Amino acid sequence: MAATLELDQACAEAIELARHAAVRRAGVLEVGEHRAVVAEDTRVATHLFDCVHPGYPGWQWSVTVARASRSRVVTVSEVTLVPGEGALLAPAWVPWADRIGPKDLTAGVLAPAPADDYRLEPGYTGGESAADEDPAEASQTRAVVAELGLGRERVLSVEGRDAAAERWLESGGGPDNAMTQQAPALCQTCGFFIGLSGGLGRVFGVCANELSPSDGAVVSRDHGCGGHSDVVAPTKGVDLGVPVWDTISIEEGLFD
Repeated sequence: MAATLELDQACAEAIELARHAAVRRAGVLEVGEHRAVVAEDTRVATHLFDCVHPGYPGWQWSVTVARASRSRVVTVSEVTLVPGEGALLAPAWVPWADRIGPKDLTAGVLAPAPADDYRLEPGYTGGESAADEDPAEASQTRAVVAELGLGRERVLSVEGRDAAAERWLESGGGPDNAMTQQAPALCQTCGFFIGLSGGLGRVFGVCANELSPSDGAVVSRDHGCGGHSDVVAPTKGVDLGVPVWDTISIEEGLFD
């Protein structure tokens, strides 16, 4: 069990020395009442004073003083502002990679994918092409690509595609929303629907209708909106056809 430090008497009595040092350091951050003195080490003690500035509630001025062996002179070692009980603190620092979220990327903002990103896998694995019926040909292709330094270094992994599919289905372009419920037909039968390639194309495509809120965005095949290509414009008015009796024209010579 560690021994309790003994508070040096000369350091404990150096309250005014500590207050003066705190006042010089504080500037506009005023120094308030002396609260405590605690032993830090042999002939080393820290005095605590209230910080009465309204912008720092609960904070304290910490002034550490020390005395050399066989000396009666106490000197100031350190002056700093420290949080006390109930002090208003800044939120814990969060790394940039953890702070950035969906839709946070703007012009000039970089979001590097980590080396162990589960959404990606090395490009030489072939991605979706790894399950082709002719693996020998795919293997030769990958070898040539690697030798020439072409192709993408990393591609979507199975987990990455699944995560994207779940995210897109839950978005406004998915099937479970009021837009789809009131649509006259689904996207898979719309002329403005452009299907994606690969495995995701079995479920998703891109809308190319400029009048749709999903224009240029990914939509599921079972999504829908009022801009379906098969929607027919309603007719206006009633077609009366040709009159049965001609009451407008006048025959020539009738009044001669």
